[in-house]
Amino acid sequence: MTHEIAVIPGDGIGQEVTPAAVEVLESLDIDFEFAEAEAGDAVKAETGEALPQETYDLAASADATLFGAAGDTAADVILPLRGAVDSFVNVRPAKAYPGVDAVRPETDLVFLRENTEGVYAGHEDRLTQDVSTLTRVVTESASERLAEFACDYVSGDEHDGFTVAHKANVMRETDGLFRDTVRDVADENGVETDEVLMDAFATRVCLDPTQFDVVVCPNLAGDVLSDLAAGLVGGLGLLPSANIGPERALFEPVHGTAPDIAGEGVANPAATIVSAAMLLEYLGYDDQAAAVNEAVEATLADGPRTPDLGGGASTEDVTEAIIDRL
Repeated sequence: MTHEIAVIPGDGIGQEVTPAAVEVLESLDIDFEFAEAEAGDAVKAETGEALPQETYDLAASADATLFGAAGDTAADVILPLRGAVDSFVNVRPAKAYPGVDAVRPETDLVFLRENTEGVYAGHEDRLTQDVSTLTRVVTESASERLAEFACDYVSGDEHDGFTVAHKANVMRETDGLFRDTVRDVADENGVETDEVLMDAFATRVCLDPTQFDVVVCPNLAGDVLSDLAAGLVGGLGLLPSANIGPERALFEPVHGTAPDIAGEGVANPAATIVSAAMLLEYLGYDDQAAAVNEAVEATLADGPRTPDLGGGASTEDVTEAIIDRL
């Protein structure tokens, strides 16, 4: 069976780490058909449009999409692309790897972030020179869909329920609805949950990340708290993510364009390659996904390493080392 994979490198180091992940996927004995498209700052400068319609259409029709990074136009690119695959959950693992200098080497978390609404729904207004507003949107239906995914995600022996992170003590109607809906769905599915205020979570996860395993949270909270967790494991260059929809999905590293090193060939491809491993798992290639993850972990532990991890290797050096281990 042939799988069509949309490849959208975007800007900055996206142009370097995305081809690296494609190289890894091409090294596997799987029938992939890659279709590349453009999006981001450079495309907007050239055409006036950050996300061309043909790029959106490709993501909406491909079996899965691999995305790199976008800079100033990120909101105009990644949010519509997530919409193109009807992504309702953003899966963000934050795991410390052997050999990587981590603040908290015991960290091993997964964030399941609502991906369609909250303050990212885009309802902003400038009422006067002095007043601007932002409308936060939380629906029972979106919260239920996220909760059902979370219940499926933690089923089996690996996870023991999940934690709901929220701020319902202040945002009583919106986060109150989110918390109550997620908790009700979990109860119906016989899944154990606990809950924590998102600001308290920010403190507690730094002091002892082993308190948490799978964390379910609203959109903005998931964005901020997963970036906080990145600081515990060695930086954003190590965090992958998956945007899952009912029929297709988009995979991307959490890091941005890193303009300070873009074009130098030294960007760390680990997060993008692990995102590609998540793509493999999504398509049902669990053994190959595990092999890619093991190859990445071994390379992070034993080298070669890019400069962000204290080494002197290039993006291509690391990519070749991972492929050699595969």
